[in-house]
Amino acid sequence: MTGRQRVVEAARAAGLAIEVREFPEGTRTAEDAARAIGVSVGQIVKSLVFMADGRPVLCLVSGLNRVDGARLAVITGAAQVRRAAADEVERATGFAIGGVPPLGHAEQLPVYCDRDLLSFDTVWAAAGTPRAVFSAPPQPLVRACGATVADLKEEA
Repeated sequence: MTGRQRVVEAARAAGLAIEVREFPEGTRTAEDAARAIGVSVGQIVKSLVFMADGRPVLCLVSGLNRVDGARLAVITGAAQVRRAAADEVERATGFAIGGVPPLGHAEQLPVYCDRDLLSFDTVWAAAGTPRAVFSAPPQPLVRACGATVADLKEEA
């Protein structure tokens, strides 16, 4: 089963109907995705893996925001939090950086969702490859991912 199929199946199993769209020009970064889709960068869901005391956790973050590591440590109860290396991301999710979706991972991960994503009617997330995305209303996406909504962003 391809990564894209895993994402569609995981969404379906969680009660979320999605339609994957391909963009040949690529959607690897939030800026690339927003430009290709024609939406604001804030509507792009960055699926970022962090290591919290050596355990992978997934953060769904608005394309405009950066994760505050200290906040994530408090939220997860971890003494140490760092961004996961590329091989750790792939091992935990089954997807390479640039195509990590919010669901359908190799492991069941704790998921935390940036509160700012809830301010949009529709958000766009990677669907398993650097060229594939899907849209969803944020609340159903949060439910499908089993995510905990939290204040994750680094304040300017």
